[in-house]
Amino acid sequence: MPETHKPRRLVPPLEVELVGGGRWSLAEQRPARFTCVFFYCGQHYPDCGSYLRQLDGLLDELARVGVTSVIAASGDDEEHAGRSVRECGLECLPVGYGQSVASMREWARFVSRAVKDGEPEPLGEPGFFLVRSDGTLYAAALITMPLRPSHPVSPSSLAARLWGDF
Repeated sequence: MPETHKPRRLVPPLEVELVGGGRWSLAEQRPARFTCVFFYCGQHYPDCGSYLRQLDGLLDELARVGVTSVIAASGDDEEHAGRSVRECGLECLPVGYGQSVASMREWARFVSRAVKDGEPEPLGEPGFFLVRSDGTLYAAALITMPLRPSHPVSPSSLAARLWGDF
């Protein structure tokens, strides 16, 4: 694991374009306690929609425990990321797109080759990060391949496990 992915170490920079306009930068976030960075595979993977809907539904609960900055980001292009937002019916979750392969590697995301036609090449596998307000890592879960939304590393199950630590 890269040195930056150990707890209490600074995480890499992250800047992505936002669906609907604008740009999101980790360096500009001012959370009460934590920023949640959720990397998803992309629009091509159907179960990503379940992850995104879970996270969208958790925003109020996350804010109550100090996670006041949240982003879901992928390497998708603007068209595919926008389709994810529309198809998932996301109401509040900021969705970023265009994460470069270099940035994926900085964040220690597993980078895979496409296995089906229509999948991006290469693609970043899921990851879930809680970053303290000072830019250091609190917790991370890196996944080598997409998992079903009921898996223990889904946003809702991870969040439920972390509440006791806040």
